Amino acid sequence: MLVGLAAGCARAGAGGARPSGAPVAAAGPLRLEVVYPESTAVVPRTDSIFLFGNLRGGGGPAQLAVNGVPVRVLANGAWLAWLALPDDSVARFSFVAAAGAESLRAVVAVRVAPRFRPPAGRAAWIDTTSFRPAGRIALPAGEGVRLAVRAAPAASVRLALPWGASVPLVADTEATEVPPEVRAFTAEPDAGRPRALGPRYVGWLPAAPLCADARTACATLVVTGAGDTASARWPLQVEVVDTQFPRVVRLDDDTAGSGLTDSVTPGRAVPHGTYNWFFPTGTVAVESGRWNDQVRLRLSRTALAWVNAADVVPLPPGTPPPGGAVGPVRLVPGPASVALRVPLPARLPFQVTEDDRRLTLRLYGAAADVNWIHYGGTDPFVARIDYAQPTADEMTITLVLSRPVWGYRARFAGRDLVLEVRRPPAIDAARPLRGRTIVLDPGHPPLGATGPAGVREAAVALAVARRAQALLARAGATVWLTRTDSLPVELAERTRFAERHDAEVLVSIHANALPDGINPYANNGTSVYYFHPHSAALARALDRALVAELGLRDLGMGRGDYALARPTWMPAALTEAAFMMIPEQEALLASPAGQERYARGVVRGIAAFLEERAREP
Repeated sequence: MLVGLAAGCARAGAGGARPSGAPVAAAGPLRLEVVYPESTAVVPRTDSIFLFGNLRGGGGPAQLAVNGVPVRVLANGAWLAWLALPDDSVARFSFVAAAGAESLRAVVAVRVAPRFRPPAGRAAWIDTTSFRPAGRIALPAGEGVRLAVRAAPAASVRLALPWGASVPLVADTEATEVPPEVRAFTAEPDAGRPRALGPRYVGWLPAAPLCADARTACATLVVTGAGDTASARWPLQVEVVDTQFPRVVRLDDDTAGSGLTDSVTPGRAVPHGTYNWFFPTGTVAVESGRWNDQVRLRLSRTALAWVNAADVVPLPPGTPPPGGAVGPVRLVPGPASVALRVPLPARLPFQVTEDDRRLTLRLYGAAADVNWIHYGGTDPFVARIDYAQPTADEMTITLVLSRPVWGYRARFAGRDLVLEVRRPPAIDAARPLRGRTIVLDPGHPPLGATGPAGVREAAVALAVARRAQALLARAGATVWLTRTDSLPVELAERTRFAERHDAEVLVSIHANALPDGINPYANNGTSVYYFHPHSAALARALDRALVAELGLRDLGMGRGDYALARPTWMPAALTEAAFMMIPEQEALLASPAGQERYARGVVRGIAAFLEERAREP
């Protein structure tokens, strides 16, 4: 399972589980170990929970029951249980195990995230854990925030403001929710059914100074019903952003100077959302708001992006907002790529989007003064260059290609922006792997999943990558591994490694696990993830090949916000061929035969993708 992304979403749950190093219980040589959950973990409140571990020793076939429910134990001792989670802050699981003439009993206590319970006998109450938003917000005057809170049903709810006014909150009678991890990782037909959120109230708070410092009073939520009243301070600080003298900032994702980053700050449409923009270090923009550890940038009059506050460096007061005219652009053809050079008035924010045979560069804060577009010859790879001014301060330049996109990258060169577009390699359809440069990334460490029998994802990934490397080299490819031992390698270094070696294809190899609360018996199998459109065909080919080799359920390809699927210079995909937490699949991944099958699936998937690209018009 891919966890711990340096710049992106990470899955929770079993992926971070580690053996405690000591048995839960032992009777003579019979030994029971619970690998997940750990004794120090606090699991989310869900309807059910999975537990897994191993039972070893004894004089014969092992038997295990947890809370009276029989649990299958493999010959290697691995077991997986899926049990109801009681509505309590502590869940206790009673283990009864036997092997031959030996037996043992043990009780494992698991802490569960607390659930708010309305006070008995009160007609008015407030769930103080449900205040949304909470923390510190800064917004320009004229904007505001949507409020939401759980409180007593059929009550009168208002937010009392310190200057004597109040904001009414109305009942959200149709409030439902499907947890994002359920939408993302479950294949059960009924699992995605929305569940009611209970009595919930919503309102709108205009931006005004609120609890911003010791001199500014705070807001109080007041709930009244059936002659009873409850009140609580809303844990929110609001500051007003000065738009007359905008704060100009520069982006730098390595302000600490660690050298371990990718020199890119991701931008999101909502705080902590999925990545939508990739701003190189040095990008300049106007700060227009804050939400705890997130900063909102005003890219143009209509476009906003949220970035990590740690990546934002204020420029001196008085620095004018970036913007201006973009002059003539020039295309510079080369043997392996073509480069579009765009002169900018400043290091403006930009976005590159792709559509099969088109790459569109959108410049924010820019006006087109593109009187000339120089093609630099009659190179047929770029069929046409178009530009447009869709809004007063956004312009686009579109490269229409004669072949589908293979890869691209963008960087600042002084104040110029250089968009380099990679030429597709010349592929022999009969021997598609011959002459290709391929980078394989054995996923983890750091982190990574651990299976019931204690098998580590990082060890499996490296073993599979080595076998795939040998098969690819035998077919004529040049193959590099991002790591060749058990030492940790940071995510940014892995992607830099692939680009340094000019990889034509990048595949990251992993073994899967599930978030808490998802039924592992109903939701396991093979899946492959991509991020950019030009990598979708690679992901599909890998998924088909792995399903054919391993014979597991096809969970399909998906778009996943993973660091090793995000490089743009080459098609890239991340494979999750089997689930480390499923005992049978852990045993498959740990066996030399299973690792060989996984490797063959990777090789056949890459070959099928290359052959498909070789036959394109």
